[in-house]
Amino acid sequence: MRIDAHHHLWRYTPEAFGWIAPGSAIARDFDGDDLARELQAAGIDQAIAVQARQSDAETAFLLDCAARQPRIVGVVGWIDLRAPDIAHRVAARAAGPILGYRHIVQDEADPRFLLGDAFLAGVRAVLAAGLSYDVLVNAAQLGTLPAFLDQCGPGRLILDHAAKPDIARGAWQPWADEIAAAARHDALFCKVSGLVTEAARDWQPSDFERYLDHVFACFGAERILWGSDWPVCELAGSYRDTRDIVQRFVDRHCPTLEGAVFGGNAARAYALELRV
Repeated sequence: MRIDAHHHLWRYTPEAFGWIAPGSAIARDFDGDDLARELQAAGIDQAIAVQARQSDAETAFLLDCAARQPRIVGVVGWIDLRAPDIAHRVAARAAGPILGYRHIVQDEADPRFLLGDAFLAGVRAVLAAGLSYDVLVNAAQLGTLPAFLDQCGPGRLILDHAAKPDIARGAWQPWADEIAAAARHDALFCKVSGLVTEAARDWQPSDFERYLDHVFACFGAERILWGSDWPVCELAGSYRDTRDIVQRFVDRHCPTLEGAVFGGNAARAYALELRV
């Protein structure tokens, strides 16, 4: 079973998606039928929808897409993790195909946002409910990730987009050391997703080799998940490009673990064995 562990769907408006340039390739609606065509063409069986806005309405939209499109096996939604009644809110939604939650921490000005008491309490409530938490951080926040992981308690956590290394400029430190420090936490998985939009517009497949090699060395192929980050990837490459970059790396370095990287690890990270 080949699983895309990270894609988005949305109803586009300029007001709701200010980060999308009007007239760009992704300044339009994307729904489950659009996704199904990409999955079919790329030989991918199932996919996990991930929130792109801090909105209960968007989470409801994703759940509706999952109900209509059987290839979508679950949703990583948004919830107000700092709400005082967060445990009640999590429990109220647990019956649906919610696999976990995410907060767009990369947009928070405070580089220590992950370590806020209310935020940590919310993440603990999510993990205690048996759900996962996706960590989306920028370079300035990555250094706080080990301390955050130390305080989360037991549970399944997934680092999105390999923490967004600046591939376009060939940046390496402190990203490399901070990724290695975070990977020492056995409960943390890592998505190799969103890489093409971190690269130069005229990227070559070789541009990703060094970064993939480091992430695979730090986490081991048993904790790596592939995700397309579609349709955001369309700003820099096709759906199939995102698959092929990782596929070629796996074929060269760990071909016996292809099934894990392209599906098995996603099933473990999101407890999909109960839902597939």
